[in-house]
Amino acid sequence: MSVAMGALIVSFGVWGIADIFRGFGQSTVAKVGSTEISLNEFRQTFTDRLQQIGRQFGRPLTMDQARAFGFDRQVLQQTIADAALDEKARQLGLGQSDAETMRLIFADPTFKGIGGSFDPQRFQAIIRQFGFTEARYLADQRRVSLRRQLVGSLAAGLEPSKTQLEALSRFQNEQRSIEYVRLTSAQAGQIDPPSPEALAAYFDEHKGQFRAPEYRKISFVAITPEELGKWSEVSDEDAKKLYDQRKDRLGTPEKRQVLQMVFPSVEEAQTARGRITSGTSFEDLAKERNLAPADFDLGLVTKSAILDTAIADAAFALPSGDVSQPVQGRFGIALVKVGTIQPAVEKDYASVATDLKREIAAERARSQVATLRDKMEDERGGGASVVEAAQRLGLSAVTIEAVDRSGLTPSGQPAANIPPGLNVVSQAFSSDVGVDNDPIAFKGGYVWYDVLGITPPRDRTLDEVKDQVEARWREDQIANRLRTKATEMVQKLEQGGKFADEAANFGVKLETASGFRRDASPAGVPSSVVTAAFRTAKDGYGQTPGPNGTEWIVYKVTDVTAPPVDLASDEMKKLKETLTRGFSDEQLGQYVAKLEKDLGTSINEAAVAMATGANSSN
Repeated sequence: MSVAMGALIVSFGVWGIADIFRGFGQSTVAKVGSTEISLNEFRQTFTDRLQQIGRQFGRPLTMDQARAFGFDRQVLQQTIADAALDEKARQLGLGQSDAETMRLIFADPTFKGIGGSFDPQRFQAIIRQFGFTEARYLADQRRVSLRRQLVGSLAAGLEPSKTQLEALSRFQNEQRSIEYVRLTSAQAGQIDPPSPEALAAYFDEHKGQFRAPEYRKISFVAITPEELGKWSEVSDEDAKKLYDQRKDRLGTPEKRQVLQMVFPSVEEAQTARGRITSGTSFEDLAKERNLAPADFDLGLVTKSAILDTAIADAAFALPSGDVSQPVQGRFGIALVKVGTIQPAVEKDYASVATDLKREIAAERARSQVATLRDKMEDERGGGASVVEAAQRLGLSAVTIEAVDRSGLTPSGQPAANIPPGLNVVSQAFSSDVGVDNDPIAFKGGYVWYDVLGITPPRDRTLDEVKDQVEARWREDQIANRLRTKATEMVQKLEQGGKFADEAANFGVKLETASGFRRDASPAGVPSSVVTAAFRTAKDGYGQTPGPNGTEWIVYKVTDVTAPPVDLASDEMKKLKETLTRGFSDEQLGQYVAKLEKDLGTSINEAAVAMATGANSSN
């Protein structure tokens, strides 16, 4: 359901909110019918989504970045859609008992352990990962279930027709084969240098292409554990202490092939063990109990990979080939057998010393980061520039004399000394000279920056870019000649010429590409050729530019194949599911938009700004 709700963001397209007014209390973000979305509720939802996105990207997303991406409006839109469905569910008197909510959670495969049953520890770990307490998750799932009841009827019987499926399948799976030749600068012939008058005229016609972009002079200073930590100053004594603590985890831990079988009682388990010790194999006993290998064979695993600690302890205490006494596991009485044992492999201290020292240095630097952050803020609050503050605190500031929006200097090279992943350039282009900017969160620390100057975009003179202009002129000359030659070749071929003969006349190789679909990337075939080939009839000729301005391709479509449509195939079933989901999302989006209008939806923009941090950046 969360996926369906997320799809609403795309499905709505236009807000469709009935009216926006200012008559709210500060604690209400929006109101749908009689349902109010509180400031705290929306702030919590927005923060949760922000953290989830941060975990997916592997680094935190700031509120400024979230607003720049429109993420704040998406979350608001989704929250309002949820509230509209909740309001309608209440009007219809829909409800769900605690027992039914728990049943649905217990049945969720996300929370099932190795034995296939609900795993409380896994449940707690997963909901904590997404910022839920148990009570909050139960309440949330009850609301989701009621929404599902409400919207489930909308998609009932909604599915694509056979004609739609067949047409889309043929479109997706149609295959084409071609013959083609590449015309390159070698076929363009000699290109004489342009006269001064011709070059000047070309420059005047294309002056915008050579325009100098806006440049900004910026300075910044980074205070991060990585910058402050000096691993070379960490002693071997300290590093060896950490090594001893982590020795078991630094290398490859012991792995064992573990088999387990669960029984309803100790007596049955003991009887089964007796049969095994008398010669019945563990595998044969499993077959008698109709167990598939996946039901009893955990594979070659580490001890930590076995969620049931009782089973793990028993498995890693047995010699290879032995069967345990009955063990009281989480899911019942179990017998455990150990097969292959792969011993642990330890890394020696020398191989990990540098990494350990870096980690220790970074950890020690974290407290320095907090201290320096406060000092930096004090300096900035006192009117010091980033460079001045850095000098007073003994830090190294970086100054870039000129950089454009893409991070390039006037020489066309990337600006040096900007750490990978630091978006200080884009931030600087959203600021101005003299603005006291908020620091950027970066790698567990902070980066302060100033915009020191702005060089507006301007037209360059021909003398400044003469070499670039002449190179571009030459490329255009080559492209024009190749286009003309390709056109002539296509005309001859359409009049009955032989492709092989024309290729030989131009001194180029006749190549082939067979059986590719429209979404394919055949080796050596530019994407423009694939696209053009699917616009050309069988036995037809065509031409298209290559991936750069000095290549042209002439081709012939030699074969068009539409594979037969098998509606019972797995591929068609997946296609049908995708189309059905798309139809459902579209219909659901329209339904919720109408609900919002009929119920009456209002937004307190001031509260939204407060919850998303927009008012603090003005």
